[in-house]
Amino acid sequence: MPCIKPSARPARVLPRCSSTTRRVAVAVSTMLVALATPGVTGAAAQSGGSAAGRTAPLLDPRGPYGAWAGYSLGHRRSPRSALPASSTEGVAGMDVSGHQGRVDWDRARAAGARFTYVKATEGTTYQSPVFPQQYNGSYRVGMIRGAYHFALPNVSSGAAQARFFVDNGGGWSADGRTLPGALDIEYNPYGPMCYGLSPQEMSRWITDFSTTYRARTGRYPAIYTTRHWWNTCTGGAEGFAATHPLWVARYGPEVGALPAGWNYHTIWQFNDHGTFPGDQNTFNGSMAQLKQFTR
Repeated sequence: MPCIKPSARPARVLPRCSSTTRRVAVAVSTMLVALATPGVTGAAAQSGGSAAGRTAPLLDPRGPYGAWAGYSLGHRRSPRSALPASSTEGVAGMDVSGHQGRVDWDRARAAGARFTYVKATEGTTYQSPVFPQQYNGSYRVGMIRGAYHFALPNVSSGAAQARFFVDNGGGWSADGRTLPGALDIEYNPYGPMCYGLSPQEMSRWITDFSTTYRARTGRYPAIYTTRHWWNTCTGGAEGFAATHPLWVARYGPEVGALPAGWNYHTIWQFNDHGTFPGDQNTFNGSMAQLKQFTR
């Protein structure tokens, strides 16, 4: 019996009846290490979350490309032969940002990539200079693509950032080739882990972004996050799972336990390198289900 509800355009997608979806793994405690950058631990503690779970140093806010999806997981330089076998069960994909520069999309598609998320914006001032080449180039070669926004909840409201995102490439169209925009919300790349917000304030910020994005596009955004960040910085808020597809980040052999509220994931980012440029992802379903996700 397939795990798909009859719907022309479901708000969240499509659990696939696979062993991967139903596995509940041990929490990712072995991945969580303390940040060695001086002064960060104390500041993070004041924000309602410790620096545990971050494996990458703070970024220079003057950097030309900002942060990226998976920044805070650090770099997992495992051999390609060690990639999880379960990552091949769905549809292969990738995500890129300005750090990848101009992408050879013909080559990526020939290697098997069928979808991508592309960083469009960060906060309310940053636009990726290579977004047009990445977003339009992937579409040109026949891939399904979507845009993502790197959230900075301490600099402006969720509504302001949602508007900035939609106005600069993060919209959605019912063309069968465009994924709903994604909100990348993870460890603060420039300061305290939870951006100085309490769990209640963070949940309200995400709601503000989501409701504004939906009002502008007709879709709920996907949420990109890690289990540790979500459970710490939102206090394990469960209400978003009913309407927001989960794009979960976890580098390892299994997708593991999910953030609070979600019973399954839609996309899994499982490594920061591999066959395709940028980060490696898999969609938890068939190609037909991926196409349905765009509608």
